Amino acid sequence: MERTAVRRNEGMRVQKAEPLLHNRPTQEGAVHITPLGGLGEVGRNMMVLEYEGKILIIDMGFRMPEEDMPGIDYIIPNVTSLKGREKDIVGVLITHGHYDHIGAIPYLIPQLGNPPLFAGEIAKAIILRRQEDFPNKGKLNIALIQDKKRFRLGPFDIEPFRQNHNIPDNFGFTISTPVGTIVHTSDFKFDDAPVNEPSTDYDRLKHMGQEGVLLLMSDSTNSEEPNHSLSEKHIMANLDEVFKKAEGRIITATFASLLNRVQQIITLSEKYGRRVALEGFSMKTNVEIARQIGYIKAKKGTIVTTKEILNSPDPKITIACTGAQGEERAVLMRIITGEHKLLKIRKGDTAIFSSSVIPGNERTVQYVKDNLYRQGANVFHYKMMDIHASGHANQEELKEIIGYLKPKFFIPIHGQFSMLVNHALLARNTGMPEKNVIVPENGNVVSLTKNQIVIEKRLVPANYVMVDGLGVGDVGEVVLRDRQSLAKDGMFVIIVVVDRQKGEVKGSPDIISRGFVYLRESKDLLHQVRRHVIDIVNKSVGTGGAVNWVYVRDNVRNKITDFLFLKTERRPMVLPVIIEV
Repeated sequence: MERTAVRRNEGMRVQKAEPLLHNRPTQEGAVHITPLGGLGEVGRNMMVLEYEGKILIIDMGFRMPEEDMPGIDYIIPNVTSLKGREKDIVGVLITHGHYDHIGAIPYLIPQLGNPPLFAGEIAKAIILRRQEDFPNKGKLNIALIQDKKRFRLGPFDIEPFRQNHNIPDNFGFTISTPVGTIVHTSDFKFDDAPVNEPSTDYDRLKHMGQEGVLLLMSDSTNSEEPNHSLSEKHIMANLDEVFKKAEGRIITATFASLLNRVQQIITLSEKYGRRVALEGFSMKTNVEIARQIGYIKAKKGTIVTTKEILNSPDPKITIACTGAQGEERAVLMRIITGEHKLLKIRKGDTAIFSSSVIPGNERTVQYVKDNLYRQGANVFHYKMMDIHASGHANQEELKEIIGYLKPKFFIPIHGQFSMLVNHALLARNTGMPEKNVIVPENGNVVSLTKNQIVIEKRLVPANYVMVDGLGVGDVGEVVLRDRQSLAKDGMFVIIVVVDRQKGEVKGSPDIISRGFVYLRESKDLLHQVRRHVIDIVNKSVGTGGAVNWVYVRDNVRNKITDFLFLKTERRPMVLPVIIEV
């Protein structure tokens, strides 16, 4: 993924970004569309629509940090462009309950004046449950939406329509405006045999196309994948084969939010007389929410605690857990490393990875698989057989929805930049004019009229806002650069005591090294550093007159940094501490 290009266009280097239409009259007869996240990346989805001063938001998600972002928990959209315009926001539409679409709500909704949210039943339940972890953020104003049940927010007339994904209650939206109808697909796939939900309503899509669609904004996640995505019916059949042949315990690892897959695991466990123990806080929480609403169905006695299965025969046990991406603190990792209090891998266990590997996680997933094999487990993953299906449409489905809806204009959304570009090419190959297909990036402002779609020259801030613990946005590029430096070359602290009367160093400087060199094995280097520091400080302080301690400290830092690089070709973060006595 072209990381530099994405950051540039997200505003990391943009100096003249403007508030979104702030104090600027809306072009007459135009809808303005501004992605604040989700374009040129996977996750952090947030789209802003504006017509005649009224603002509608679609989704408010986060994304996980990149490898070069030590200590960062999440990355969320930048809503600076909406500050001061809280009263203009008519509502926030939520497509579905995955965190890349809802994860930023606790952080951003208070900043935006707590506008009303509109979500399906399962998404609403997950949002409200997560809000309990943020008791100081206030109560959310959230309303329930239903398939085909229209409602109006300001100048926007909205109708949700069901879309298959890998979580129930996933909705796309038709948004009728005075300019024309905009369709937002949400994440979607076409599946004629889905699990736990009806299949796509193709007649409804065709009817929407007959009514007229001005603009289609469509999911691009699998736009580089040929043919048609796999049906959950096919996955179910393959999982059935694994369950049928497994002689010991079955340990399934998948995303806690992939509720349709969890239902498959429960159904197959019941078929083969297995009880299911759920492991992982998010897994337990999501399944309990889904059970209360009725989306996850299990017979009495099927779902039990881990303690309850400890004395059961191995062929009667299924453990559904998190950790399919090799996450350090996830359940599966703790099981294979022996850190889990109750569970250990046993020879003859069957481990099922029922999710694809997120780019960047390949090494950690491989580590988990290797250790499962070392401990005698049988391992099944999606590259061995079809036991995972993406929740996103492949190229054939993407062409089909364009054919059903027949949009005049097209914007690819949700995906890395290469995915957006290839989706745009696909749309053009269906016969759409090149001028009617555009590829905006985060921070671009798109102007849509009945006859034209253009990307305006101005930008709004769309750079990363990083969440670290309780801090939101207080870790910027400088702090991140310091963390990267510490992670790369370590830290070297020099503590110097200076005699105020004599103007010279007292005793020998103390040195603390973390992540740079091991002090006991570097005595010669440390001796040279101490002598060098004493010489630098004595020459910098001199005798008589006021001393510029900032200059002295900077002088020590710069010269010792150069000296250490000369000796080791490494540049640790040098932190001089000078104490005057």
